Amino acid sequence: MAYVGRRGRRAYIGSFTAAGGRGITTARVTPGSGALTVLGSVAEVPDPAYLTLSPGGDTLYAVSETAEGAVAAYRVVGDTPELTGPPVAVDGSGPVHLSLFAGHVLTANYGSGSVTAVAVRPDGTLADAPTAVLRHTGSGPHTPRQQGPHAHQVLPTPCGRWAVGVDLGTDSVRVYTPVDGTFEVHREIALRPGSGPRHLAFHPTAGYAYVLNELTPTVTVCHWDAEDGTLKPLTETRVLPGAPAGDAYPSGIVASPDGRFLWTATRGEDVLSTFTVAGEELRLTGTVTCAGHWPRAITEAEGILYVANERSGDVSWFALDPDTGLPLYEGSIEMPAASCVLIGPEPDPESGSGPGSGPGYGHASGPIRPA
Repeated sequence: MAYVGRRGRRAYIGSFTAAGGRGITTARVTPGSGALTVLGSVAEVPDPAYLTLSPGGDTLYAVSETAEGAVAAYRVVGDTPELTGPPVAVDGSGPVHLSLFAGHVLTANYGSGSVTAVAVRPDGTLADAPTAVLRHTGSGPHTPRQQGPHAHQVLPTPCGRWAVGVDLGTDSVRVYTPVDGTFEVHREIALRPGSGPRHLAFHPTAGYAYVLNELTPTVTVCHWDAEDGTLKPLTETRVLPGAPAGDAYPSGIVASPDGRFLWTATRGEDVLSTFTVAGEELRLTGTVTCAGHWPRAITEAEGILYVANERSGDVSWFALDPDTGLPLYEGSIEMPAASCVLIGPEPDPESGSGPGSGPGYGHASGPIRPA
């Protein structure tokens, strides 16, 4: 999510407090280079593993990836965000991802294998209890990672009509739709058994979705039918140029704003992979080190790729070659147990950056933690 032409940019970095992380850290983004300068941290909510912003950038939302599971809202003010109220229980364990859809925050609950919807009030604060909890069922052939459902991501589709949930435990993607103030599953699409889908990225203009698989280091290219709300798996491409030397667990996937490139991160191998995109065809053009260990999440903003390296405890950033898409390492900051990086606008000093823009229908990545 990039905010261009309004004001400067800010980074929000999530981390695991249970592993020594600082909670939510804010950093100033240097124009042009994308370099980060830490401003401050808040740690009232444990293990804020994933973050998203309201469309105006005035309210920040975070999951609490704990056994109990919760979501929290923050007002974006000054150098550190301020909680707008107590965290709201999501009636699910280990929420690892969240996004905004149809006036709600949706959370993907890895531990319980479910997706929760919590209503967002007009001022950006959260309702006191969930509107809906969609409980997944099923399993997969990989023992022990697929003994039951493990929702790993939930996000709106580019048209805003649907939301999709990626489930590692059931080798499937579910499509959700709002119905009469709540949500229901529109359909479930099966992927290759044992693939372990983790995250998904949509092509910004064409009808394709790219599903990153954690248990077999590949990307499944799917045709996305926005009218019918369905995915059709087409091809599968490896994210590494050869067999991995040891552990290889893909974690994050990002498509470039112009749709020409795709990037993935792989933990264990600790590399970033670059693909050129031609419709359903992906071509792996190179891999580079992530400049750390265990890259849990990646994000792109204005030609810079940011990487949250969980186990080495740092966030690194890379300039992206506009012709080849290949990342070039530029710098890092120390960030213990980093889990995600989100880029948004700096608070507006004129308005005080209250939540006045509301939640809209915007698009957006502990004890129970996937490998």
